[in-house]
Amino acid sequence: MRSGFFKQDFSELVALTDSRLVKTWVTILLVGLVVLPWVANAYLLSHVTVILFTLVAVLGLNVLTGFTGLISLGHVAFLMLGAYGYAIAVSRLGWHPVLAFGMAGVVPAIAGLVVGVPSLRLKGLYLAITTLAFSFIVSAVILAGGKFTGAARGIQVPRPTLFGVSLADDKALYGLCLAIAVLTVLVVLNIRRTRLGRAFVAIRDNDIAARAMGINLWRYKLVAFVISAFITGIGGALMAIYINFVTVEGFPFLLSIEALAIIVVGGVGSVLGTVLGTVFIVTLPEVVATLFGLLGGRYAEVLTTSAHEVKSMLYGIAIIAFLRFDSRGLLGMWHDLRHRWIHWPLRY
Repeated sequence: MRSGFFKQDFSELVALTDSRLVKTWVTILLVGLVVLPWVANAYLLSHVTVILFTLVAVLGLNVLTGFTGLISLGHVAFLMLGAYGYAIAVSRLGWHPVLAFGMAGVVPAIAGLVVGVPSLRLKGLYLAITTLAFSFIVSAVILAGGKFTGAARGIQVPRPTLFGVSLADDKALYGLCLAIAVLTVLVVLNIRRTRLGRAFVAIRDNDIAARAMGINLWRYKLVAFVISAFITGIGGALMAIYINFVTVEGFPFLLSIEALAIIVVGGVGSVLGTVLGTVFIVTLPEVVATLFGLLGGRYAEVLTTSAHEVKSMLYGIAIIAFLRFDSRGLLGMWHDLRHRWIHWPLRY
């Protein structure tokens, strides 16, 4: 049993983890995810694909809200810009899909810089309202874009061929989402332990003390907006490829609430918590739909006729429940469970 955290060299200090158990479980998880397309049915494969590109998008919000403490209610705008940036680059400009992915990240990043500048002196509720207003502005601009943006009609997004592999195959698309999700997790984990990440956390915990320590609040907040928007935009591009079609109606305000619910339920500021929260929130409506289907009658028709309202209610209940009973989220519950197991049976 591990009894301490003494480090003997610099490589141990910068390692993501020194636990063999963690490395073993991560390896098992990755092997399972790689093998999944060949053992899962189409429904399960599609569901996990949604979890993966949702995870990418929410990790972007986690950099802004979880690490830096800047609350955003309009993060769906960056998701929308990423999806439209990719769709326009491929369908209108004829760019290669790889360059289109760059477009999907750069456009939201520029927008993040634009919305970040007037938000530098704002925090809390005022910042949240500002970002919410920004999301409505983005929707209005896209609707007024005419043929270039597709206006209310939207844009058809064909599944591309990358490196000789057609993403028309659901297994190939799943593989792309898995690769980008793993890469995003590694990037965000490494951001957290750099000087940049430590500055973000210092601003979140106490911005006055951070300024007294020499941290430039304006610069680091803008960087947080840009990084967050870029990552979220990549998630938006994956979503566009998965759906094959982008339209303003496909990016409702509910997506922003879903992202915040994932962070709250998983554990604010934690990458592992974001992973757990994404799996929980994305799976929750499916579990409820299955239960309603078993009940039959009117219950089976609820998610068909009022799916949007039911999802809103579920996300609200999840947020309230975790804030009321365990504000640490699923990550805190996991830590409690792990500690109980480590000290068993001496704990009793």
